[in-house]
Amino acid sequence: MIGKLKGLIDGFGDDFVHIEVGGVVYEAFCSAKTLASLPQVGHAAVVHTEMIVREDMIRLYGFASPDEKAWFTTLLTVQGVGARVALSILSTLSTGELASAIALQDKAMVGRASGVGPKLAVRLVTELKGKVPTGIGIDAGTLGLQAALGEGVAPSNVADAVSALSNLGYSSAQASAAVARVVGREGEGIDTATLIRLGLRELSN
Repeated sequence: MIGKLKGLIDGFGDDFVHIEVGGVVYEAFCSAKTLASLPQVGHAAVVHTEMIVREDMIRLYGFASPDEKAWFTTLLTVQGVGARVALSILSTLSTGELASAIALQDKAMVGRASGVGPKLAVRLVTELKGKVPTGIGIDAGTLGLQAALGEGVAPSNVADAVSALSNLGYSSAQASAAVARVVGREGEGIDTATLIRLGLRELSN
C-alpha cells in the first residue's frame, strides 16, 4: 500500500498529477483543490495517497492533506459514491465546508458538486450524519452548533441569527461558524440582535 508520495512534480493532467519518486513516476488522481495547491513542475511536493485495487484497475488518488484523504474514504462508504464523485465533491467543497454541510443537513450545498443529484445529496447528508472524520478543519464547538441547527434543536436566538445572516447572502456554513464563535465567547443567552451584529463583525474580519 502506498500511503504518501514525496518527490518532484513531473507533470499535470486535467484531473491527475505525475510525481517522480526515486526515478519512478507515479500518477495520482486528485481533486481540483489539491491540484491547485501543488507547486509547479520540477518542485518538491508531498501528496497523501489512497490506492484502490480492482480486478481491472489499480489507481492512486492523491490529497493535499490527511483531512481530505479521510473525507475521500468516508464519502466512498455512501452507496452510489465512487471515486470520481468523491473527488468532484472535494473539488467543490473544502473539508470544513463539507463537514458543515453534513452537520447542517444542507443537501443543497453538497448538491453543488458535479455528479451529485438531489437523491444522492439527500443520501450523503443522511448517511454521513455523525460520521465526520476526526481532525477535520472545523472546531468541535462550531460542529456541535451546526449539528444542533441541522437537527432543529438549536436555541431559537441562535437559529434566528444564522437565518438572518444567511438571508444577507452568507452561506449557512459561514453564518453558523460566525455565530458559533460569538456564542463561544458570549454564551447562548445573548439576544438575537446582538448575535447578528457580532456575527456580522466576525464575517467581516
